[in-house]
Amino acid sequence: MEPMLTSVANPRVKQWSELLTKRGRDKTGKFLLEGVHLIEEAKQAGHPLETLLFDAEKGLPESLAGAAAQVVPVSAAVLAKCSDTQTPQGVIAIAAKLPPLSGEQLAGAGGRQLVVVVDGVQDPGNLGTIIRSADAVAASAVLLGPGTVDLYNPKTIRATMGSLFHLHIGQGELLPWLAHAAAAGAQVVGTSLAARQSCYELDLTQSTWLVFGSEGAGVSPQVEAHVTQRAIIPMPGRAESLNVAMAATVLLFEAARQRGLSKPY
Repeated sequence: MEPMLTSVANPRVKQWSELLTKRGRDKTGKFLLEGVHLIEEAKQAGHPLETLLFDAEKGLPESLAGAAAQVVPVSAAVLAKCSDTQTPQGVIAIAAKLPPLSGEQLAGAGGRQLVVVVDGVQDPGNLGTIIRSADAVAASAVLLGPGTVDLYNPKTIRATMGSLFHLHIGQGELLPWLAHAAAAGAQVVGTSLAARQSCYELDLTQSTWLVFGSEGAGVSPQVEAHVTQRAIIPMPGRAESLNVAMAATVLLFEAARQRGLSKPY
C-alpha cells in the first residue's frame, strides 16, 4: 500500500481529477469508477483496475482487497476532488476503457441477435438505463453512435450499475454496423408514434436490432433509412410518450418474453 495522499495539489491527484472530463478520459484512455458496487462489478468481470483510492479514515472495504495494482489511502479532500458526487462514497478506482468491439464479437453473438443501437441519446441517465436493461435481458450488444453521451461520463457509469462490464459495447459510426445487420438478414426496428403496428405484434424472436434516437430529435435520417420495421408502444393512458430509456426497456423485455425469459440467446 502506498503512502497517504492529503494534498489536492498533488500532481497525481490533478491527473485523476481530469478523468472527470471527457477530454481527460479521451487523452488517457482511462475513466473513474466510484463506489464499492461498481468496483466489485469490475473486479468480478476481470476488468483491470489501475489504482484504487480510499478514504483513509473509513478504511479499505475487505471485498476490494487485491482489486487494483495500486492502492492509495487518501484524505476526504482528495477523494472529493476526484468525485462528481456531493457525498463521495469513500472509494474510487481508475480503470482502462473497455476494448473496442470487434467484428468477431458481433458476429459471434449468434443467429438470433438482440442488438441495441443508440443514435444520439444525450442524457447520461437514459444511456445508463438502456445499457442496464440490455444487460437484464442478455442482449447481444449495445452500439453507440456519434452524438451519444460519453459512455464513461460518471453519471452514465453510475446509471449502468456495473452492466457495462457484462455486455459487448461498441462505439463508432452506426452505418457500417447497420450494413452488417442487413447482410446478416436481421430486422432493424424503430419506434414511431405514426406506426400502425404494435410492438407486441412484431416477431422479435428473429435476429433483431432495436434503434433508439435522441430525446429531442429522434433517430437521424441516415440511420432511419436502415429501419425495416416500425412499431408503436400502445399507451392507453394520457401520456404522450415515454422517454427513450423506458421505451427501450419495454421493447427489450417484450423481445425477452417472446424468446423465453429463461432461455439464453
